[in-house]
Amino acid sequence: MSSSSLPTYFEYSWAILSSIGIANVLFGLTVVGITNLSQISLLPIIVSAAGAIANGLCYCAFYADYPKTPTAAASAIADITWLIQEVGLTFYSYFILVRVLQSRHRIIFMSLFWVFVAAATVLRCLIAATRVRSILDTSLNLQTTIDHLHVGYFSLIALIECLSAFFLLRKFAQAHRASQDVASKSGLFSYLLKSTEIRLATLALIGVSRAITYSSQSSAQSATSVASQIDRFVYTLETLFPVMLFIDILASRIAVTNHRYEMSSRTRNQQKSSGLAPHSHQGRTEFEMYGGVKSQVYVGDEASSSQEHIVNAASISNNTEGAEYGQSSEPTHDGISKTIDIKVHESAV
Repeated sequence: MSSSSLPTYFEYSWAILSSIGIANVLFGLTVVGITNLSQISLLPIIVSAAGAIANGLCYCAFYADYPKTPTAAASAIADITWLIQEVGLTFYSYFILVRVLQSRHRIIFMSLFWVFVAAATVLRCLIAATRVRSILDTSLNLQTTIDHLHVGYFSLIALIECLSAFFLLRKFAQAHRASQDVASKSGLFSYLLKSTEIRLATLALIGVSRAITYSSQSSAQSATSVASQIDRFVYTLETLFPVMLFIDILASRIAVTNHRYEMSSRTRNQQKSSGLAPHSHQGRTEFEMYGGVKSQVYVGDEASSSQEHIVNAASISNNTEGAEYGQSSEPTHDGISKTIDIKVHESAV
């Protein structure tokens, strides 16, 4: 096919998907300006930029009429940047969990996570090498092999999200139980659970859907069947996924700020009604409640721009970054004693 007979770049969906990635980068810079620069806020920008590059190069590799060598190079680079985009999205939960998990659970999660990421990386490299081989030698028909590799690749992405969902939701549930009184009077924990469930379930569903639909791909990067068109639609949702992360970052900042205000007001009201004078110690207010059950509520000077730092009380002295919610400590003396720490700081992960 000669270059004169090819439709222009913006006649293809890849141009639109690349434009979405560029727009997401600009949105991300706006979010960073509102909040602050951190791993959490930088991640959607990186994956969006990678997606924009990959989709642009896809046109050069599979639609434009260029010599074989630059076409093969464009295909290889596109596969690598797709790897950054698709696997990179899973690191949003990873950055949260590496700070909130402790000891054995942290080791188990990190080991499984990196095993899955390494396996997905190997499969994507095999996909890139197979595509380059098929471009350089047009007599080879390797599309079936590429399809099978994609099934394993997308399945691993879904497994990574399921793994993150298990540990993250388990941690939120522990924090909810550890501070049942606080959680029952505040919308923060409800927001954390719902946003986490929606975010992880959506990305896992995208991975499973692409693993199913990509298996019917009959030609390289072409939506020529119903299943491949569905795959293109699901990939469009994946390209738009950073928008959900931006919303999550901004909404969590509002939720944490509101939670801090509610807890501060509730603490003052309870102290006033009980006639107890607060014991101030580095911003921590202590008061007795429910017959010998001591509750401690710590409210920092600034709100967090991320929502998901829940750590055990034993790790408080070792973790000075992020936002920490709902920790429960073991009793240190005879009798019924329970400590609830709620910490809010400005810096995100």
